[in-house]
Amino acid sequence: MLSLIVPVYKNAPNIDALLAAVRDLDRQLNRDFELVCVVDGSPDDSYLRLATALPKEPFRSQLLSLSRNFGSFSAIRAGLQAARGLRCAVMAADLQEPPEMILEFDRILREGATDVVIGHRVSRADPLLSRLSSGLFWGLFRRVVEPAVPAGGVDVFGCTTAVRDVIVRLPERHSSLVALLFWVGFRRQAVPYGRRERMAGKSGWTLKKKLRYFSDSLFSFTDLPIKALLTLGTLGLLGSLIFAAVVLSAKLFSAIPVPGYAGTVLLITFFGGLNCFGLGIVGSYVWRTFENSKGRPNYIVRSQETFDRDS
Repeated sequence: MLSLIVPVYKNAPNIDALLAAVRDLDRQLNRDFELVCVVDGSPDDSYLRLATALPKEPFRSQLLSLSRNFGSFSAIRAGLQAARGLRCAVMAADLQEPPEMILEFDRILREGATDVVIGHRVSRADPLLSRLSSGLFWGLFRRVVEPAVPAGGVDVFGCTTAVRDVIVRLPERHSSLVALLFWVGFRRQAVPYGRRERMAGKSGWTLKKKLRYFSDSLFSFTDLPIKALLTLGTLGLLGSLIFAAVVLSAKLFSAIPVPGYAGTVLLITFFGGLNCFGLGIVGSYVWRTFENSKGRPNYIVRSQETFDRDS
């Protein structure tokens, strides 16, 4: 059975279209299928719509409701942990990714030569500003976090239970699901697709969330900030030596009216800024260590319902 995990947040206008697409997937997969909807503390009536509709649907389904908005990664993790299928796939509720791509994921995973299938976005029917910001985000992500990520980024994927079990066993907070998919390894295959235009609602993938996600990915999966700090520190030491030589020469030739003033001010300014920068980076790592040491769960399931239908 294939378990399709769909995180739901402010997707009430898309529920009817989502269920219609899922019905078609269930039919084409010969009812060897399960839908797992995870309502991530959505403030609209997404949960009520799903709770009313799912018991009447012909396919197997689960409906999870988290106690608050924990973020899409935690919602997907909750869905992966609840999934009962031998294969899992993740898809957004807004249907901007073609639902039929799930059929291709299932076919590839059934062949047994691949453990992780990712959707490689080659085009997108989004506004220009959205396309530019997304391109910048994933360009930086590939350059400083994970070079193996496709140029268009990853929003949808499928995996075997082996990969799913590894992901759900990693309880770290402030992490990146996309980076984890590549960090765990396994055999991967990409499926190209074109992102569709949004039918209803507004994307919750705001600039603030993008920056937070990039920050979490940066500090969780690369030591680049530490390397940058060491490089800046080395350059600072070399610069200070050169500056000291210049100041000493100027002093010997009486070119500085107030002895020691320029050197003192510039050195304090430079090393004060460098110390603040270094403390900010180290503090980011300390904060993540503190978050993980508290042992809080990544999500809290408020309710879980199962709606099975006889074959």
